[in-house]
This record gives sequence, structure tokens and C-alpha cells, in this order.
Amino acid sequence: MALWAVLSALSPIRAVWFTLGASFLLNVLLQLVPPSSLPSFALLQDLIRYGKTKYGGPPRPAVCRRFDVPKRYFSHFYIVSVLWNGFLLWCLIQFLFLGAPLPHWLHTLLSILGPTQAQGGELALSAFLVLVLLWLHSWRRLFECLFVSVFSSSVIHVVQYCFGLAYYVFLGLTVLSQVPVDSRDGAVVHCNYQIPFGDWFEYVSSPNYLAELMIYVSMAVVFGFRNLTWWLVVTYIFFCQALSALLSHRFYQSKFVSYPKHRKAYLPFVF
Repeated sequence: MALWAVLSALSPIRAVWFTLGASFLLNVLLQLVPPSSLPSFALLQDLIRYGKTKYGGPPRPAVCRRFDVPKRYFSHFYIVSVLWNGFLLWCLIQFLFLGAPLPHWLHTLLSILGPTQAQGGELALSAFLVLVLLWLHSWRRLFECLFVSVFSSSVIHVVQYCFGLAYYVFLGLTVLSQVPVDSRDGAVVHCNYQIPFGDWFEYVSSPNYLAELMIYVSMAVVFGFRNLTWWLVVTYIFFCQALSALLSHRFYQSKFVSYPKHRKAYLPFVF
């Protein structure tokens, strides 16, 4: 009842991010419980694991394999983000600098998601800057997926794939919802896993997840420290990336006997 009271007091967009953050926190805590003390959660494990971490989990039911899609489909997330958030950025530029109204359907959708927490030009310019950063971040990740990352034969669950597509659509809407809107009308060498060393790898197993968190924290700083909506986004990112980092860390520990003992999964010296 207490959780429902909290959710009912939040705007729809904040309730979504709060729920996502709480869900991934629960998943992180479940990973810390000894497997022997819990009943089998084969389906749940299959939904939260992707890529290499699927091989380190419990045996997968045969039916789960029917819903696999290649992990290289990650590039689709960033194609959608570049196109969708580029469109939102274009709409915001038209609105802020040229005086054109937002499309009626978009204005209605933002009204349904919930009102902004404050009014003022500073918040609108902050949202513009965050949307620019998000769009550039999507371009960078798309470039990495197409020309840097080696996906080999790794897979993701189709539910994860659909979630990833929806995530970047909803993320852009979250940024735009912070705008006070009035009524104006390389070459692949091999696919084997090795222990990485140097730079951030000396402290955490997955510095890419830590860097992702820092990107969203920097966006929160642009919005201002009192922007609750974006801090709920950051909270979700924190626990989502923590779960992925923990699973990757355990994969490396199970695969390499000599894996560095001092190296943490996600946060240097902490976790």
C-alpha cells in the first residue's frame, strides 16, 4: 500500500522511472542471494541476462531459445534513438527559437505524461542541451555498434529487444516533458574473451556501464540538482547498469581463474 501511495503521488512519467528503478534494484538484490536459497527463476534469469552473461546463468529452457534475437540488433536501438530523438530535437528547436508550436499530438502526449516541475526559460534551455547530448550520445553508440563492437553469436531476449526500442523513445519524451510548454500554437581479430587491463579496467570489470551512468549524471547536472524526474531516470540507469555489470563481473570470475581479486563490478572500491 505504501508503494502504491508513492506511485499515485507521482506524475505518470515519474511513476514509470520510479518503477523501473525499483524493479532493477530488486533484480540486483536477488543476484546477491545464494541461488540455493531461492526457487528456480529460470525465466527471470533469461529475461535479465544477455550476451555473454546468458552462458553463465542457469540452464535455459528450450522454449526460451525460440525468443532469441542476435545481440548485434543493439544497433537498432540507436538507429531509433537517432531518428526519434533527432525529430524531437528538431521540434524543440522550432519551438524554442522559431516560435513554432509543437505538433498537436506531441503536445497532447506530453500533457498526458505529466506537467513539468517548474517553469522558466532556464529549464527549457537545459532540456535542449540534454536532448542535444542524448542525440550525440546515440550517434556515438550507433558508430560503436556498427564499426567497433564485436557481437559474435551472442543473443538477447526478444523482450529485451522490445524494451530497448521503447526505452529510447520514452527517454526522449522524458527530456521534452521538462520543457515548460504553453498553449501557443576496425577490423575483427577474434571473438574470444580475454581479461582487459589498464585505465578504468584496473578498478571495475565494466567501465562502459560506469561511463554510461556518468553520462546520465552529467545530464542531471545540466538539468539542475532539484529536477526529480531526471534523477529518477538516473536511479533507473544506476540499477540497470549495476545489474548488467554484476552479471558480467560474475561471468569473468567464472571464466578466468586468475581474474583480479581487487577489481569491482561497477563502482571502484565499492561494488
